[in-house]
Amino acid sequence: MSTPVALYLQDAHPIREGMELVQYAEERGFDAVWQAESRLVREATVPMAAYLAVTERIKAGSGVVNNWTRNVALLAATFSTLDDLAPGRVVLGIGAWWDPIARKVGIARTRPLQAMRETVEAVRALLGDGRVTYEGEFVSLDGVELDYVHQERRPKDVPIYIGATGDRMLELAGEIGDGVVLNYLVSPTYNDRAMERLEEGARRAGRSLEDVDRPQLVVCSLDADRGAALDAARLLVTQYLGQQPHIMKASGVPGELLEEIGRVLTWPATHDEVVAASRLVPDDIVQMITASGSPAECVEKVEQYVAAGCTCPILYPLGSDVRAMIDTFSAWSTGA
Repeated sequence: MSTPVALYLQDAHPIREGMELVQYAEERGFDAVWQAESRLVREATVPMAAYLAVTERIKAGSGVVNNWTRNVALLAATFSTLDDLAPGRVVLGIGAWWDPIARKVGIARTRPLQAMRETVEAVRALLGDGRVTYEGEFVSLDGVELDYVHQERRPKDVPIYIGATGDRMLELAGEIGDGVVLNYLVSPTYNDRAMERLEEGARRAGRSLEDVDRPQLVVCSLDADRGAALDAARLLVTQYLGQQPHIMKASGVPGELLEEIGRVLTWPATHDEVVAASRLVPDDIVQMITASGSPAECVEKVEQYVAAGCTCPILYPLGSDVRAMIDTFSAWSTGA
């Protein structure tokens, strides 16, 4: 059986170039494109709309919007609008955001699990075309509905996926999510525990692990020049070692290296700081948490994530030739 594969876009490409890449990915049989909104760089839903407008089949997901900066009614209305553009092709991926960025813009992320639960429950009810009254700690709705004026009233088919890394958020995704967006820059062995936590959460809701879709972000630095591929990935790995050490710890990156990187990088890190810190990151760490190297090496590493429970790798291209990566994994996913 072939494995679906998806493309992940951040802000490395102008949006119009991204639109062309998504069209090419659709032509080559890719299942979906996911658009990042992890930092204060590029909002996710505008490029999602652009991708959906120039394609016919491929799905578009947010990977991920956070549940702190949009009111749940606006979040539901936004993804309802995207579904109007491309019915049945929209996925809402929601994440809990991260510090220090949240703190720097005045948001205290208290009780993130409860906040996520309320967001998912409220948005799902609104997209279901109901009039919603909800009184939670973070969400308050008093007889609110998506009040369509001219268009057909209908439930919107927008599955909700939770971006999760830690055990408790994984359990919540297994309990209430249509799917989970598994994080990147983790090792395939990290997935063993992730599957256990997802299954535990699913069990609480009378479900099984197979009821939870499990796409996973995978950094893919593919180049015929193996050294160039590793060096391209090393810069991103270094940035995340400094900015999101909790993700790195989940994959077994040594604490001593994280501490050393933390002494070099500040936030936001300058390019020169990242380059300087990258000299501390050995090849084995790069290869442990990314799919980097020759095309064959990248395919082999992605296969490891799939074997460890990922249902659809979401490939984040770092190489200069994104089409070469798409071609490589188009053949892989179809077994050609």
